[in-house]
Amino acid sequence: MTRFRHFALIMTCTLVLTGCVTESPRRNAANGAGRRQTEADRGAIAGAERERVLFDYRLGVAALRRGDDAEAKARFDDAIARIGGIITNDADAARARSLFSAESTKTFIGEPYERVMAYVYRGILYWRDGQPDNARACFRSAQVIDSDPDKEHYEADYVLLDYLEGLASAKLGADGSDAFERAARHASPNTPLSPYNPQANVLVFAEYGYGPRKYAGGEHGEQLRFYTDESPTRSARLVLDGGKKVVPLPAYDDLGFQASTRGGRVMDHILGNKAHFKSGASMAGDVALVGSVIASDQARRRDRQGKNDNDAERTAIGLGVLGVLSKVASAATHTQADIRQWDNLPQRLSFAALKLPPGSYPGRLEFLDRDGAVLERRTQRVTINVPADDRDTVVFLSELKP
Repeated sequence: MTRFRHFALIMTCTLVLTGCVTESPRRNAANGAGRRQTEADRGAIAGAERERVLFDYRLGVAALRRGDDAEAKARFDDAIARIGGIITNDADAARARSLFSAESTKTFIGEPYERVMAYVYRGILYWRDGQPDNARACFRSAQVIDSDPDKEHYEADYVLLDYLEGLASAKLGADGSDAFERAARHASPNTPLSPYNPQANVLVFAEYGYGPRKYAGGEHGEQLRFYTDESPTRSARLVLDGGKKVVPLPAYDDLGFQASTRGGRVMDHILGNKAHFKSGASMAGDVALVGSVIASDQARRRDRQGKNDNDAERTAIGLGVLGVLSKVASAATHTQADIRQWDNLPQRLSFAALKLPPGSYPGRLEFLDRDGAVLERRTQRVTINVPADDRDTVVFLSELKP
C-alpha cells in the first residue's frame, strides 16, 4: 500500500500548490508612457491605468451635467485620446485572450455605444464653444465607431449623429441634405425630423431615462448581455414664455437599443472557446478521477488476494494526477465577459433647434410618461440666456442632472 500513500501525497500536494496560485493585479502604465500630461492627468483618480477611460467617461458626463465645461472637456479629451491610441494587441489585450486571464484585465475603452457617447458629448461642448466644424468631426467619428468598417452589414443608425452632422454642415454653408436623408431613414415615423434652419441660434440637447446595463450570461458567464431598466420618462418638452412656446423633445435615439443590437464581438468568440475548454477540462477531470477510483479499487482487491497489481496502481496514480490537473485547469480558466460599464449614461437622446432673439428666457423642462402625462416630480426649472452675438447658444438638459 506504499504506492497508495504516495498517490495520496501527490494528490494533496497538487491541490495545495494549485490553491496557492493567484493572479497578481498589474497596473498597465504603458499607454501613458511618453505622453504629455493633461489636465485630467493632474486630477486623476488613483487606480489602475486600465480603468482610466472609464473614470473619464463617468466624471466627464457628471461635469457636463453640473455645468463644469472645463472639467468635462478635459475628461473627454483624455478619454478620446486614449481610445484612439489603444491597439488590440497590446500586452493587456493579449493577456485577456489567454485561458487563465479575465477579459477585465485589458484596458477599458467600452463597447461601441459607450465610445460613441464620448464623441457626442465632446461634440456638444465644441459647438458650445463656437466650433461647429469640430463638433461635426466628433459626430462623424462616432458614426465610424457605430458602423464598424470591418463588418459591412453594420450600418451607422443613430438618428442624431447624421442629423447633427448635416445641421453643422448647413450652418457652415455646406450641403447637409445627404446627412438629413440618412437621419430621416433611421428615424421613427412617430418622431419626424424638422428641416434644417441655419438661422436657428438655440440648440437644445436633452437626455433622459436610465442607460443600458451589462451582465454576464451563459453557462460560464462568457456571454456579454444587456438590459435596460425602463424609466417612466418616455419623452420631454421645454416650456418657455409662460407656456406660450412649447418645444417637443421626443426620443430620437435609444442607447438600450444600440447596445443590444450591435452584434457579436471578436472577444465573444474567444470567450466561447474558453468556456468550451473549461467544460471539456472539467469533464475530462471527472472521467480521469472516476477511472482512478476504479483502478485503485481493483488494485486494493488484488492486494487483499495477496496479489500485487502494479499496472492498476500506476494507472490509479496517473489518472488521479491527470484528473486533478484537469480540474485545476478548468477552475483556473477565466471565461466571464467584461461587465465594466459606463453606468451614468442616459437611455434616450433628443434635440431641438429654435430661433430666439437675444434675452433671458425662464421656463421649465417637463418629462412625460408613455401616455403623455407630465411627471411633476421630475420637472426642472431652466433659464436660457441668448447673447447678442453670432454664436449659437447650446443648451444641455438632463433628467440625470445631480
